[in-house]
Amino acid sequence: MRVSIIGAARKRNGIGEYLGKYFHRNGAEVVSVLGTTEDSSRKASISLRSYGIDACPYTDLTAMVEQEKPDALVIASPSSTHHDYLVRGVEMGLNLFCEKPFLWRDDGDPGKMAEEVLGKARERKLTVAMNSQWPFAMEFYEGLCGKVDRASVKTFFMLLSPLPSGKEMIPESVPHALSLLYATLGEGDLLDLGFTSGGAQDMTITFKYASGKQPCDGVIRLIQQKDPPRDFQFGFNDRIVKRSIDPGNYEIYFHYEGRSIKITDPLELSVKDFIRAATTKGEPSIGAPHILNNTCLLKKIFDGFAAAARAYRPRA
Repeated sequence: MRVSIIGAARKRNGIGEYLGKYFHRNGAEVVSVLGTTEDSSRKASISLRSYGIDACPYTDLTAMVEQEKPDALVIASPSSTHHDYLVRGVEMGLNLFCEKPFLWRDDGDPGKMAEEVLGKARERKLTVAMNSQWPFAMEFYEGLCGKVDRASVKTFFMLLSPLPSGKEMIPESVPHALSLLYATLGEGDLLDLGFTSGGAQDMTITFKYASGKQPCDGVIRLIQQKDPPRDFQFGFNDRIVKRSIDPGNYEIYFHYEGRSIKITDPLELSVKDFIRAATTKGEPSIGAPHILNNTCLLKKIFDGFAAAARAYRPRA
């Protein structure tokens, strides 16, 4: 598989460089990178050399695809650019691996936009997946905390530490929580949304995730954190694991009640799943139904927060 990456430069919290590493490690040929400027594209290409990747730098998508003829496009650029690249990627007949959120707009209907993109991709028999990696960590979570019985799940908790603050924390981080809920409990809806704010750097979202006979009570805590490694926790039925990262070798661990387990980077597992689906023409784990549910519920939370903020805004 020949792969081109959009947004491989390691800016702020970008993961394009790590995606390049994992595609290369799992047998794909990373042939090119696309940047907004010649300088950013060149730097992205240089950064990938440390992994044994020789990727040609480009600033024009059409020229890159015509010259390099990739089989797949990896979209790791800012979320505001995703829709355009997704549309153009489908038109060019490319398989697509897109960072979460799949596409995002504060206004308009991102769910409808996602449905249109996915429908056109399905017509052309293209593989489309969203990179929302934490469902791939469930095997390690269950190895440490015990099997999760869908029928008995009553509570869900997730703590994330996004780089941005305020309302932008929601599209940055909430897709992770929604993906875990979808992957574990199935397609669902959100009821009884509530928001508590401790300032622009601290937000708590409460809800009921309705996917079966008994809704699951959910809490998502967002706390801005600028310096990595960022705090991360999640769990079901009060069995909450904490993540730690060894900065020396980037090994990842889960911790629960005095016990620890080393886990495979779920980002790599997400990449491997996409490669499998694209090469076998099978369905990716984070495919169209998952993406649509995630996108629609993300918009519901964002709009709910905006409405709550307006309701509590003091009058002059």
